[in-house]
Amino acid sequence: MKRDRHGDATSGDDNDDAYMLRALELARRGTARVHPNPLVGAVVVQGGRVVGEAFHTYERRTHAEPLALAQAGAQASGATLYLNLEPCCHTGRTGPCTAAILAAGVRRVVTAMADPNPVVGGRGIRQLRRAGVQVDVGLRADEAGELNEAFSRWVLTGRPFVTLKAALTLDGQIASPLRKEKWITSAESRNEVLQIRHASDAILAGVGTVIADDPRMTDRTGLPRRRALLRVVLDSRLRLPLNSKIVKSADGDVLVFATRSADPRKAAALARKGVEVVQLGAGRTGGGRVSVREAIVELGRRQVLSVLIEAGSRLNGAALDAKIVDKMILFYAPRILGTTVAPVALSGAKVHSLAAASELTNLRLRRVGPDFVVEGYCTDVYGNHRSHRKN
Repeated sequence: MKRDRHGDATSGDDNDDAYMLRALELARRGTARVHPNPLVGAVVVQGGRVVGEAFHTYERRTHAEPLALAQAGAQASGATLYLNLEPCCHTGRTGPCTAAILAAGVRRVVTAMADPNPVVGGRGIRQLRRAGVQVDVGLRADEAGELNEAFSRWVLTGRPFVTLKAALTLDGQIASPLRKEKWITSAESRNEVLQIRHASDAILAGVGTVIADDPRMTDRTGLPRRRALLRVVLDSRLRLPLNSKIVKSADGDVLVFATRSADPRKAAALARKGVEVVQLGAGRTGGGRVSVREAIVELGRRQVLSVLIEAGSRLNGAALDAKIVDKMILFYAPRILGTTVAPVALSGAKVHSLAAASELTNLRLRRVGPDFVVEGYCTDVYGNHRSHRKN
């Protein structure tokens, strides 16, 4: 019998693993459709056969567990229920899932992880165990944790999970000196970036990138989502052109962060175009630029659970300096530019040794078409910044 990091028993045989993988696969179908809830998939197995399965979407109201149990019907009695996340035991928009599980007569529950919310985490598991249901916790916990890392970050800290994405050459440049050459990486990489953007609540860029590239910053996948992708621009002095594509396409989904000294007439003009302007304090790095940390805190207050930074060197550097980046996804094209044009990040902080530099952990390397991708974490799921610095 294996045990997870909490000391809970978990079976983890081949059949359990296959059914948990199915629960995770189902949960992913709720991507961009569950906000502000976590992604949850449920599989009911009776006699070695799947008799019910479902995934959660916010608009459908009902959670994955009752949906899967209803599909299973009488066959849920004595069955095993596989979940990527602990079932809830409280009443919100719906009744407690633990009550539905007990009413259906489920014999065993296999859940990948406990609810990350410290207020409710573990209560559903304890309630089921007290009622005589066998509960195994921890199977595929890493995959389950990554699936709901944005939910975990927000519910624990009130701040969104921040991913910094960049496309760059092998010598670390994110732009060519020839502006007509817009794309560094391949079509395959760009398609994957669209999927990452679709899974995000908000996309964040600096006004310099918007002026240079005139992007729309939209979700172009065509896939369903509960809320429109929030398009966020850091624009300290409100230089955003009124005829830019992002302004012309604004429909209550564009938010601009400026400093308190920004021109109120420009703010009013943007507001008339459907752009919301929020004025914040300046950051500590000097230059009178808006604080990226304050912007992230404000997005958390607005129930933005995940932010994708697609920006230039200066904003990338400011975000890393502010230690608000949780994850980095770097798409490398097999090219050497051979000149310093635009490094992935321009930092205002001085690092005096490699040991003092922030470190990416849990690195993964994979191919996407002719490119390769490096993924790593700057923080753990609880929002602690990873560094060799001594406290």
